This record gives sequence, C-alpha cells and structure tokens, in this order.
Amino acid sequence: MKSVKVSDYMARQLVTLRADTSVVEALGLLLDKRISGAPVVDDDGTLIGMLSEVDLMQVFIQDSYYDENAGIVGDYMHAPVETVTPDMDIYSLAEQFRKARRRRYPVVKNGKLVGQISRRDVLRAARDLMSKRSG
Repeated sequence: MKSVKVSDYMARQLVTLRADTSVVEALGLLLDKRISGAPVVDDDGTLIGMLSEVDLMQVFIQDSYYDENAGIVGDYMHAPVETVTPDMDIYSLAEQFRKARRRRYPVVKNGKLVGQISRRDVLRAARDLMSKRSG
C-alpha cells in the first residue's frame, strides 16, 4: 500500500497572524474567514503560537470584567504549539487526532510553518483510500 503523507493533504494557503496584531483585528479576520483559529508566525515564517476561538473568549471575558484595552495576539496566543511534519504518515496522524481531540495541527519543516492539517483533511484521505480499495 502506498504511504500517504501529511503533505499530500495539508492546506498550504493559510491565514496567519503576527504577535503584534490587535486581538480585535484578529477576531474580525477569524470571523470573516470563518475559521476557528490561526497560526501566529514571526517575520521569518517561524511558528511562534496559535490563536483560537477559546483564546479569544478569554479576551471577551477579560474585557467584560475589567473594561481594558483588548491587547495584541501575543498576549493571548498559546505557545508552544504541538506540530507535525509534512512527511508524517497520515495513519499515524489519524491516531494522534483520535487521542488528542484536536481540530488541526500546524505543519512545520525546519521550524517554518509550511501548512496545516485538519481532521477533515484526514477524513478526505480516508475517503480517497477507501474508495480506491472498493472501486
């Protein structure tokens, strides 16, 4: 059976954020793009964190209690971030998703963000592989 890699199914065109982006701007971007989170990168494309809907809930809660300026992405992103590599086997990734109950993983090569893979991407791979076997 052919080995299927993360790179075969990962998204390469990503919405990314910078640590110095305002959280209000980041919130608007996530809502406009209909995504639940985004990787945070530095000027060299190195992954430095992730900002998710849950992280932004903290901003909202804090704003309601303290009436503070919302701040920047770097204040709320979570880091370090668990990542996968482009050459990881898709079956191993499926097991990792099952155990960790995550929605997505950033894909990193030599420290640089090169893509992102989601549970849905793994399910697309499963469909493709199962339909080849049955067809």
